[in-house]
Amino acid sequence: MTLPHILAVMGSGETAPTMVTTHRMLASKLEKSARAVLLDTPYGFQENAPELATKAVDYFQTSINLELEVAGLTEIIGADSLAVERGLQKVADADYVFAGPGSPTYALRQWSGTPLAGLLNKKLRDGGIVTFASAAALTLGRFTLPVYEIYKVGEDPRWLDGLNILGNIGINVALIPHYNNAEGGHHDTRFCYMGERRLSMLERELPADVYVLGVDEHTGMVIDLDAETVTVVGKGVVTIRVRGESTQIASGETFSVDRLRDPASATTRDTKQAATSQAKTSAKSVSTATTASEVFDNNLREATDRLNQVFSAALANSNADGAARAALDLDDAIAGWSGDTLQSDATDHARAVLRSMITRLAGAATGGLRDPRDVLGPFVQVLLDLRAQVRSDKRFDLSDIIRDRLAELNIEVRDTPEGAQWGFRTS
Repeated sequence: MTLPHILAVMGSGETAPTMVTTHRMLASKLEKSARAVLLDTPYGFQENAPELATKAVDYFQTSINLELEVAGLTEIIGADSLAVERGLQKVADADYVFAGPGSPTYALRQWSGTPLAGLLNKKLRDGGIVTFASAAALTLGRFTLPVYEIYKVGEDPRWLDGLNILGNIGINVALIPHYNNAEGGHHDTRFCYMGERRLSMLERELPADVYVLGVDEHTGMVIDLDAETVTVVGKGVVTIRVRGESTQIASGETFSVDRLRDPASATTRDTKQAATSQAKTSAKSVSTATTASEVFDNNLREATDRLNQVFSAALANSNADGAARAALDLDDAIAGWSGDTLQSDATDHARAVLRSMITRLAGAATGGLRDPRDVLGPFVQVLLDLRAQVRSDKRFDLSDIIRDRLAELNIEVRDTPEGAQWGFRTS
């Protein structure tokens, strides 16, 4: 099997259920014996770096059926030279290279002066798949956004020089993942936490031939250099922003890579005409990922709240199967989102809701989901009909016996002009 030449970019969700189908599509283009490597530099400064690596390896093994080997490049500056060379060799030998969350600034500092960028460029030139997401994706352009320094530390907005992997294939951009972020609630955290004000400032500092390329959260962009096409996958859109003017490309769309190389001259008509039969085949494969991913929630907390509503509605409608199915779906969601590095207390919240579901199901099993009137009504009505008959025969002693026996069962009988009526005693 000839190796493909693919650069995949993900805005976020790289180890979440939203990107499973896309990862599988990419993996299907490789032989079973293909070597896949996790480039662990971006989060190498974090104390939980080993845990993040384990999560990524488990995610790919369980959900993608792809064995990931950890490069072991969490630290390059000052690290053992032999260990660094071994890690770089793993990247060089890999058919699939994956990198994700962390700090773009830290990653660039560690990679500076190393062959890393050259290895990635060579892979895209000679054959292989490179998938960069979140923080790693920020480094792909000609310029990189120092997110933490600006958003968390309060430094003045500025650009850093990026790896320019995209520039090597003719796409001169500052790539920004998490483009549609909304975590700020009342304040603007779009554009990877920059907001419109700061992005506009940064945009004015870009050279004339460089524009902003945004990738939404839980959204990907698969650049197939064999077909010369780009396909958008996932839940959101890809945005081409040139001097404040934005063009959005929806999930499922496939277009010529030339649209990214020269966005000013590209038109919708040109984009549609650019697709070849090979491009259509590629689009068919990737569009499956888009369709599948649309059923997923943006995060575990959102999935938990949605399924809790489904569960409650099912119980209210006496739908035991629906309630049980919602609980099982939540259990699946907890497992599916376990590899997502962006979850904080969402897992604890989900487990608490799942335990509540189990408790409520147990209560429903004990008390019964059906309205007791529906269950007992036909039997009570037989006794009331019999009571009416004996009353008409002046056998009030028998009528009282029937009423008293029903009372012992907490059922109260009331004689009205319209006939006998019954209900459960409330005290």
